[in-house]
Amino acid sequence: MVVDIAKRDVEAFLEMLLAEKNLAKNTLEAYRRDITDFINYFTLQRKILDELNVHDVSDYLESLRKKSFANSTIARRLSGLKHYYRFLLSEGRVLKDPFALIETPKQERILPRILSEDEISSLLNAAHRKSDVEGVRLACLLEILYASGLRVSELVSLPYSVVRTINFQEQISSMIVKGKGSKERMVPLSKAALDSLQAYLSVRKNFLSSKTSEVWLFSSNSKEGHLTRQRFGQLLKEIAVNAGIAPYKVSPHVVRHAFASHMLHHGADLMSIQKLLGHSDVSTTEIYTHVLGEKLKSVVLTHHPLSRVQKEPK
Repeated sequence: MVVDIAKRDVEAFLEMLLAEKNLAKNTLEAYRRDITDFINYFTLQRKILDELNVHDVSDYLESLRKKSFANSTIARRLSGLKHYYRFLLSEGRVLKDPFALIETPKQERILPRILSEDEISSLLNAAHRKSDVEGVRLACLLEILYASGLRVSELVSLPYSVVRTINFQEQISSMIVKGKGSKERMVPLSKAALDSLQAYLSVRKNFLSSKTSEVWLFSSNSKEGHLTRQRFGQLLKEIAVNAGIAPYKVSPHVVRHAFASHMLHHGADLMSIQKLLGHSDVSTTEIYTHVLGEKLKSVVLTHHPLSRVQKEPK
């Protein structure tokens, strides 16, 4: 009975997040998993949420550390649970907040893994060498991903209707995508991406059947109706082997990182990259300046007026 009540509270919390913050499905599912794990932990101890204190919460967090959870994962879970308890308090479901005195663990700033421009070229060439319909689709996915910096969830779930918004006659075109929180943004498509998309559209019928939906650009027989993130990740690792790149170095997210860092390397400003990536806060985008730290230091030493003044003889 207590578990049933807790489940209803979780659903009410998720409905509130969807209504007020319009969070993405994957984000809501992450909240659900984290809160459910928390509830199950204390259910086994025959404790209910309204009875928990700061020591109980500390014990739970310590259990995560013993399971070798990263500080970043614990911090994310802690943030979600704090939001959940504030919701319970506002709804009168609990009378105290055991998280009030809990501090978020310090996180090391992990720099994103980046593929070089040569490695990206090798990946693209390897994909284009596969002349079957699977290869044509993979080349299209990879070209669009590197040209636009889309999140993998945005890429695989592109609606077929997006094709009507693209001008294939231009050297550089664009399309409008719906990202996190259903926010729309415009992303670029290179000539290579446009050509690969046209090639894929000519063979797309091979991926359609009576069991697939034509709603999606990259339709498949999956439960979602489109190519899944996991399957695309597998295909990338397979093509990485053909390209002579260690599979562990390659993922859809790494290619997205490559898009951003290569743009910055060639002179794009952070605000533009922020908009292209769909980051709500530029601080999320700033991590790419750390990846290119040595190059930026060199640029400053070479071009900053104060650096030139210091080099001038007295």
